[in-house]
Amino acid sequence: MTKALSGRQAQAARNDEVILAAARAVFIADPGAPISAVAERAGVGISALYRRYASKEELLRKLCSDGLARYVEESEKALADDREPWVAFGAFLHALVDADTNSLTQRLAGTFTPTPDLWQDAARAAELNQAIYARTKEYLRPGIVVEDFGVILEQITSIKLGDEARTNQLRHRYLALMLEAMHRREERPGGGSELPGPPPSNDELTDRWRA
Repeated sequence: MTKALSGRQAQAARNDEVILAAARAVFIADPGAPISAVAERAGVGISALYRRYASKEELLRKLCSDGLARYVEESEKALADDREPWVAFGAFLHALVDADTNSLTQRLAGTFTPTPDLWQDAARAAELNQAIYARTKEYLRPGIVVEDFGVILEQITSIKLGDEARTNQLRHRYLALMLEAMHRREERPGGGSELPGPPPSNDELTDRWRA
């Protein structure tokens, strides 16, 4: 049984949620923004923020740790989904667009030094990606590799137009189009024309996280 938080603990937890939401919005918009911008957006004093996070780098690591945890959670759900693999794969990508975990990858890579725990979480995410790819591969047009998934999601989550609801609507629209392009089709000779250029290598993707 989970012990109920005291009034002070509950308030601290709520403050932390507000700080993290503010930090996510501020740093995705501008990774170079000062930590004072987070305090201002969250409506808390800078001293209160520093009591919770000793530095901007610590705050960035927390954001990415939370993002990776959500990514792992959605990946595990996808692998447990007993529907047709292509249907489960589409649901997985749509869930990731809603979670918006790739905005962190796109904007914050290289802005801080990852800890060993973060590298371990990233390795777990990569392991799950491989399992999802293996289950989905026969449905994908030739030439698509597992490293393409993250880059495709980054393209989708780079879309920002109108308010949050409109942005989310457009992201799902273009993800649906992307899924159509990724799907192997019998009417396409060989399942689809050869894709130009080599896919991104794991080293290329990993190097972005080295500050």
